[in-house]
Amino acid sequence: MRSNYKTLGQFIRKVDVRNKDLSVTRLLGVSISKTFIESIANTVGTDFHNYKVVQKGQFAYGPVTSRNGDKISIALLEEDECIISSSYSIFEIVDRHQLVPEYLMLWFSRPEFDRYVRYKSHGSVREIFDWDEMCKVELPVPSYEEQLEIVNNYKTISERIELKKKINDNLEAQLYGFYHRFFDNPGNSVPGLISDLGEVVGGATPSTDNPEYFCDDGIAWISPKDLTGSGLKFIYRGELCITESAYNSCSTKLMPAGTVLFTSRAPVGTVAIAMNDICTNQGFKSVIPKEEIGTAFVYYFLKENKQLIESHASGTTFMEVSGNVLKSIPAIVPKPEVASRFTAICTPLFHEQRQNELEIGRLQELRQTLISSISSR
Repeated sequence: MRSNYKTLGQFIRKVDVRNKDLSVTRLLGVSISKTFIESIANTVGTDFHNYKVVQKGQFAYGPVTSRNGDKISIALLEEDECIISSSYSIFEIVDRHQLVPEYLMLWFSRPEFDRYVRYKSHGSVREIFDWDEMCKVELPVPSYEEQLEIVNNYKTISERIELKKKINDNLEAQLYGFYHRFFDNPGNSVPGLISDLGEVVGGATPSTDNPEYFCDDGIAWISPKDLTGSGLKFIYRGELCITESAYNSCSTKLMPAGTVLFTSRAPVGTVAIAMNDICTNQGFKSVIPKEEIGTAFVYYFLKENKQLIESHASGTTFMEVSGNVLKSIPAIVPKPEVASRFTAICTPLFHEQRQNELEIGRLQELRQTLISSISSR
């Protein structure tokens, strides 16, 4: 053990309070994203007497780790009391001036902690990270003042991120309002097909048997997982880039900035705007907008009609919308002068949203650096 590290067991104690009088009714669970979430379990006829009560400032975690992939379900309750399944373990910090709960939660949030938990889990039928192993966790415990400083810095960054997200959400609501104001009026468009809005382009994946095809800095190449759950409206690159030889080895196509990316499977309907030349794997059917139509209209039309497009999906292994099907789906085609006015309104708001997304990305990196730095103290 490092000289400045201490075992967690000397700071925590197990808690086991049952909901015997049924005084607590709010039922929560713990997600692998390390937050308490509303339970989605069917609780009709459930007896809640044996459920565990969690108080504000206490931790809950699921000892079974074999069902969670590489994550452990653990969270700090920062709201009013709740009940939780008896399968969870509950604990609290004995002296919060020795170990600040929010500081400990930051330690639990590190990817290294997830890997440690998986390594230390044991069992034949299912793997368990039991209470004894939790107590053996080693972590740096700086002074109370230092812990508070780390927590406050984290909160400041997080609040800034949430503010930027809220601003973008408000801008998005305005943009949707403009879309409906322009295009709910049938006189501003004519009937057509999605193929009338622009060129529909598919993608492909270079052979994964050749690791030299993939790199950190090359041709931007996007897969659906780069967008799913990211909340990004604008995309510059994905987790991986591909080399020029990889690009030439498959049928993926380089598309210009302003292309609207549309996931055609797993899942159908995630939409984003390319900010530079980009190509994708086969999980996309993207639209390169016609100049007189513009990116803004295509983006909102595809978002607004996600369910319609999804209803045309087919497949046995997973549902997918083919390029030919997407091209033939009915669309409204804006009159050029109306599309031009809509683009003019959207352009400065898109720029503001894009700048906010860039700052959110920088702040998220800063927050992750702060979490990672805890282990070097």
